[in-house]
Amino acid sequence: MTANKSRKPIVAGNWKMNKTVADAVVLADAIKRSLAGCKDVDIVLCPPFTALKAVSDVISGTHIDLGAQNMHWEKSGAFTGEISAEMLREVYCHYVILGHSERRAYFGESDEIVNKKTKAALESNLTPIVCVGETLAEREGGKTNDVVGTQVRGSLAGLSARQLVDTVIAYEPVWAIGTGKTASPEQAQEVHAYIRGVLKDMADAAVAQSVRIQYGGSVKASNAKELFSLPDIDGGLIGGASLEARSFIDIVQAAL
Repeated sequence: MTANKSRKPIVAGNWKMNKTVADAVVLADAIKRSLAGCKDVDIVLCPPFTALKAVSDVISGTHIDLGAQNMHWEKSGAFTGEISAEMLREVYCHYVILGHSERRAYFGESDEIVNKKTKAALESNLTPIVCVGETLAEREGGKTNDVVGTQVRGSLAGLSARQLVDTVIAYEPVWAIGTGKTASPEQAQEVHAYIRGVLKDMADAAVAQSVRIQYGGSVKASNAKELFSLPDIDGGLIGGASLEARSFIDIVQAAL
């Protein structure tokens, strides 16, 4: 077990725009064979929308959960190309990634939009994984805490204490996503501790200590154990390394 004894680690694989349905089934099945009975880490697979149902069928009856990579805040309507929380629940999604840096950068998602999606997810009994993180220019400019704090407060505005506890936060420094660069364990822990301080200001110390905060940004089997052992890091949101069964399995096992 990691140092975070009061919070169950959570490791989620964000497959992004990768894997056909057939490929997704093969990957999910390989992960299932090694991790189906794992109870000490919450494991989440987040395939593309097209593969949600197929992956759901593969992991049915296991301790592995299904997650989506995005959703709209409305329940239905004239929103071409969008997916609602109800649609995700129908294929047994339990989690949804919201506010990923790629959504913020390429699709113009603001903290206000992420906040609307987060509230809609919680109202539909989906656990939101809310992503926050700074760019390289912002880090080099000494603005990490300002940027991350603003994103946390804006994305989670108006949530009750219970809703905050039911939310997962993923700290993903934008400069470390898909670049091979990883925040040092010290850098990652520092920002995670800062986020916990922001949560304390938003609610109270008990809530702050209950919320799970993942690290994301070029997490690999080789660095996962050191990252996950830190007091405020409760697992990872894994991108590239989740696309290969062995590396993802090794990362999950590093959280035990």
